[in-house]
Amino acid sequence: MLDFLVFVSLLPVAQNLQGADVVLSCSFIEEGGGMMGGSLFTRTPATLVLRDIVLPSDPSPETITPYNPPEDPKADDLIFEVTVSSVEIPEAESLLHADCNDQEVTCELSQYVPRGTDPDALPAHFIGSVQIEGGGVGLTLVLQTISSEKAESSSPPLTQSKLQLPLSQWGTLLTDVVFVVFSQSPSLAVPIGSDTRLDCGYRRKDTSEEQNLGLEWRWQHRGNGRRVLEMKSPILDTEGGTQAVHVEREEVSVDSNLLIMEGNASLTMKKLNVSDEGTYICTITSGVFQTQQIIQLHIIQPPRVFVSEEKIIFQDSESPQKLSCHSERYYPLDVHVEWTSQTPSESESISLTEKASLSSHRQHSDGTFSLSSFLFIHPSEHPPGTIITCRVSHFALKTPSDVSVTIEAPKPASNYYWVVGTTLVLSLVFLYQALR
Repeated sequence: MLDFLVFVSLLPVAQNLQGADVVLSCSFIEEGGGMMGGSLFTRTPATLVLRDIVLPSDPSPETITPYNPPEDPKADDLIFEVTVSSVEIPEAESLLHADCNDQEVTCELSQYVPRGTDPDALPAHFIGSVQIEGGGVGLTLVLQTISSEKAESSSPPLTQSKLQLPLSQWGTLLTDVVFVVFSQSPSLAVPIGSDTRLDCGYRRKDTSEEQNLGLEWRWQHRGNGRRVLEMKSPILDTEGGTQAVHVEREEVSVDSNLLIMEGNASLTMKKLNVSDEGTYICTITSGVFQTQQIIQLHIIQPPRVFVSEEKIIFQDSESPQKLSCHSERYYPLDVHVEWTSQTPSESESISLTEKASLSSHRQHSDGTFSLSSFLFIHPSEHPPGTIITCRVSHFALKTPSDVSVTIEAPKPASNYYWVVGTTLVLSLVFLYQALR
């Protein structure tokens, strides 16, 4: 799991809210020349310090570990000190609780060149990707270095050896967040036929001027891809209507007013089907900045589970009987079927799964699957009162689905012959009366 520390900032925060700093262990990624004309990526350990994250309440003292800059700064250190107060970062406080929730945090940094700018010009820019695994927020941050004048250092600045940029007097690269694209739900699972909303949004530091704004949603899955929706600036015309909107899937939409006024680029999708499953890429362009978030959409459908036989009555002491357990219309493909039996004299169930057989998967026109499992049971092994259970486990089921059948005792043979004999006598009497 990625290491990170949290410490309370000494700087006051408005409205009596506490400011906290989060320290993340990251990788600084560079692309370099590889053998035979190829390319490879190098990873260098780096540190990302997010300053003054606003907390809704005072953190517990037990969870706070003070962050101390290096006492002896070195030119090889890669410590990005980031001011986040200038741009709102939704759900940033969730980074404070990731460790307690056993969630892994991944963090990657690399150099970034805004569109139409000189790669060697200052200020320099970097892009950071922070992802909380297992349902947490995903962040893509564009960082801009703060000039040496703002560093207020009285001594000649130390220069970072890899980046050749001046560091602060305590050995950090001072940066500011100027643009962020985020998703508060980077992964979700939705049943077939349902509606959903793929969460994506952005924040930017410079809002004083109108900037070219663009949005594109793309879908990728198993080597295939297509554009789902695209909006180009100007998104609103003089009468408030949308312009330059291109849609390639029916019943998808983005609210253009929310996009401009609130930075909400979420994609609404209706009547989901199996073909909608895949990776969705939300790319937002604002001025010279362009970055994206990735959202994974999983389509699910729980199986309908049932046993064909309503009851089991052995007709003799030797002939086995076949049981059929059916799992119908489920998605995704993987499903697990188990069989167990429990006699009246036993306190625990016995597994019969090894004795069962499976049909092949059957795929329906809507993309869902069905599967059947078969089990032969013998009278000598399963006395009356035995409960035979078929258990089906599937990704779309919160808990396994159980269906059971109880073996019933056969009716006494004397009763059977009495009923047959009585029926025969009555039939003969009826025939005699009819022929008179």
